[in-house]
Amino acid sequence: MKKYFQLKNLFLIVFTVTLASCSKTEDIPQDIEINDFVWGGMNAYYKWQGIIPDLSDNRFSTREQLNSYLSGTGTPDELFNSLLSYPNEFPKDPNRVFSWITSDYIALENSFQGIRLTSGLKLVAIPYADNSGNAYVVVRDVVTGSDADIKGITRGMIISEVNGTQITTGNVSQLFEPNNFTVSLADYNGGNPTTNGTIINIVKSEVTENPIKVATIINEGANRIGYLMYNQFASDFDDELNQAFANFQTGGITDLVLDLRYNGGGSVASAVYLSSMITGQFNGEVFANKIWNEKVMANFSADNFIDRFTDRIVKKDSNGNTILDETINSLNLSTVYIIVSEQTASASELIINCLRPYIDVKLVGTETVGKQVASITLYDSDDYTRNGPNFNASHTWAMQPIVLEIQNRDGQNEPNGFTAEVQIAEDNSNLGVLGDPTEPLLERTIQYITTGARGTNFSFTSEVEKPIWNSNMKNLDYNNMYIQFK
Repeated sequence: MKKYFQLKNLFLIVFTVTLASCSKTEDIPQDIEINDFVWGGMNAYYKWQGIIPDLSDNRFSTREQLNSYLSGTGTPDELFNSLLSYPNEFPKDPNRVFSWITSDYIALENSFQGIRLTSGLKLVAIPYADNSGNAYVVVRDVVTGSDADIKGITRGMIISEVNGTQITTGNVSQLFEPNNFTVSLADYNGGNPTTNGTIINIVKSEVTENPIKVATIINEGANRIGYLMYNQFASDFDDELNQAFANFQTGGITDLVLDLRYNGGGSVASAVYLSSMITGQFNGEVFANKIWNEKVMANFSADNFIDRFTDRIVKKDSNGNTILDETINSLNLSTVYIIVSEQTASASELIINCLRPYIDVKLVGTETVGKQVASITLYDSDDYTRNGPNFNASHTWAMQPIVLEIQNRDGQNEPNGFTAEVQIAEDNSNLGVLGDPTEPLLERTIQYITTGARGTNFSFTSEVEKPIWNSNMKNLDYNNMYIQFK
């Protein structure tokens, strides 16, 4: 049974020790209430709180001093950003701190479950081969039921103009921001696409995306290969994920291909469930260790910082009522094949990292992002939970700060990302159909399964350029890994 991490009163403890004579609820001027929430939550939980001078427990000796500081820190997002650290934990890019604040926690909560205002287009931008500064975008996927899907846009299509404006390396992000826009389709033309006269109008709408894109069984000689393309660790779909594994069980699969090439992460709990579905023979053993800041680690027992393999999915509502309790359908595999890319991050990397002490994890694709840290959602209440005492309903600000590092059973992680032993990048001129055995990355993985041969490496070259932008970057939960905060 899953144990929810109980950290409800840590800030109250710290605040009481630091400002013993002050009342949090009575001594805060209304114009700094939100900034007080920001500072308090970061002081209690931010992973690098101990090295930020303005977050020090000894920074303020009275409530008046703290109030004076907060009144001069600007807007909530300005204060939040001023408190962030740029530590050495991110050697590939030290500025990727992965923490953020939002003025709309409803949109944030929805994004965790795949509910977004979206065109349905999942895009990457590639510079023109002629080095002109122009760029084109390739449709890597389309969300089922979105306007782009309804209008007939499919994987592999190329877009060179938006609202009649040529895409460039500098304007690509802003061109796709409007809620209503037209796209001009183009022909590849050796990496210098030319428009072909097809123009399609796209309107964004709120769509719920099922993260289980494809779940099928492929027969390849004596091998019955289960293929799962899973695009987000969204807890609302854990039961459907479990059903997919029931189908794999019934189908008698001999091998599993887990396609995480576009999966930027999500719920750690869902990652534990998925890993338990892939295995099953390690129930109760350590899946991951969570390393919080020193204050948190000192105030709770060691078991609070461990996630374990499990044989059940158990979920409760905000009132503690059980809403789902079912046996996990486990495959008891000793090997898993995972397709990865430059968009594979956080909870996807957690799967790789935490399974590898137990089973053989074989990777096909390109190097992953490298993100071994996780966040929680903090709200403006006494204990920073959504249903906590004195919840401030006068605003919708929430924070998603990095609060912990996650290591596997052996204390390992890979901040530089994971490198696939079978290296193959997607060919923008020939993406193939997801789930089809002839799709290039899946085809190479099947070859690896059936022959053991890795084949010739095919990574980013002058013909297959590395993306400079992808449309998932605009999502509130981009490359996020989070735990449930109760």
